[in-house]
Amino acid sequence: MSVLLVLAAQAASPVCTSAAECTGQGVDTFLGTPARIWASVAALVALGGVVIGWLALRSVRRIGNGGRGVAIVAVVVGLIGGLNGAVKLAVADGGLGTGNGVFGAVLALVLGLVGAVLGGLALARSRRAEPSG
Repeated sequence: MSVLLVLAAQAASPVCTSAAECTGQGVDTFLGTPARIWASVAALVALGGVVIGWLALRSVRRIGNGGRGVAIVAVVVGLIGGLNGAVKLAVADGGLGTGNGVFGAVLALVLGLVGAVLGGLALARSRRAEPSG
């Protein structure tokens, strides 16, 4: 039961926003500010869009329905990651190195656009690959 209390106390404790603050709290590793975490998650989602888009583009003609579903997923995931990166970039207070997630936001924006473009190309190729009646 005491393990649950310790975990609950750690979850309820405030998030440290700098490495020095984490050291003062006895935390060995600093994950980053919430802004950095948001930007990192957006970049990972956008990277997923790139991977899905590349796979959709590669396998357009091999899938029975032309790969339309996978291409649409790539466009949506890329746009979600890219839009999160754009919003994060718009609300960031400082520049690079300030802990506001600016680099992750730019990375998410670029990767999101790449994922959406790859998904769009796969979608266009899947339309051409459909047999005309």
